[in-house]
Amino acid sequence: MNKETQIKATNGYVMLIILLLFIVGMIVGLVVMETPLFLILMLPIILIIKGFFIVNPNSSKVLVLFGAYKGTVRDNGFFWANPFYSRQKISLRARNFDSERVKVNDKIGNPIMINVILVWQVADTYKSAFDVDNYEEFVKVQTDAAVRKLAGSYPYDNFDDEQAKFTLRSGMDEVNEALENEITERLAIAGIKVMEARIGYLAYAPEIASSMLKRQQAVAIVAARKKIVEGAVGMVEDALQKLSTDNIIDFDDDKKASMVSNLMVVLCGDKEAVPVVNAGTLNS
Repeated sequence: MNKETQIKATNGYVMLIILLLFIVGMIVGLVVMETPLFLILMLPIILIIKGFFIVNPNSSKVLVLFGAYKGTVRDNGFFWANPFYSRQKISLRARNFDSERVKVNDKIGNPIMINVILVWQVADTYKSAFDVDNYEEFVKVQTDAAVRKLAGSYPYDNFDDEQAKFTLRSGMDEVNEALENEITERLAIAGIKVMEARIGYLAYAPEIASSMLKRQQAVAIVAARKKIVEGAVGMVEDALQKLSTDNIIDFDDDKKASMVSNLMVVLCGDKEAVPVVNAGTLNS
């Protein structure tokens, strides 16, 4: 037997009535009939008392008799079972696990800080109780191992790996799905069901964070400048075409070059342009 077997335990209230009958019978025999032989009823009374147990909502009791697994009680309520059963309580509630932030290397070797938020619950009480030593510690260790493996499978971003289809920073849906599959596979041995797994924290390690921030800012600045230049070229082209079409002014090559230069400076400059009144010709 290597999987959970659910069993029905005896109703505890029925056994409680039987217990009371034994107690009343012993008292009557000792007090009324004054027969010490009724003390023998003390043994079944003790055994009956030891057999009572309670199963709370979203909880279970794993029953073992002298090393042999007998089954799991998942029903809630007041029950009685063989007093020689050992009973292990296993919670069936959903639990959150917020892992420690660990420093690992991504696919291209950059040190990063990462942690995972895991929502899990026990699905198979037999595996949780007997296939691993401590299923709660098993969840922590295997989740940490899965996070380390995941971080080494993807680059943090595509600065150094432009061919990367998914990265830890931009491909969160795909990365979280891969993380959940990896953790699910690892925790299956302990009978654990993974309800959700996602990256909770992601950043460069402190020793390179400043350099990488400057790098990201530089990339952003270059991208912004590129957009500005593309827009400015279009505006200059439209302006020259409009001036020529409306016969406002005739441009030779020198005047056109000067006009283009001035407009590009105005449109692409970081500071506001300062107008200068030209009292002579355009080339003066």
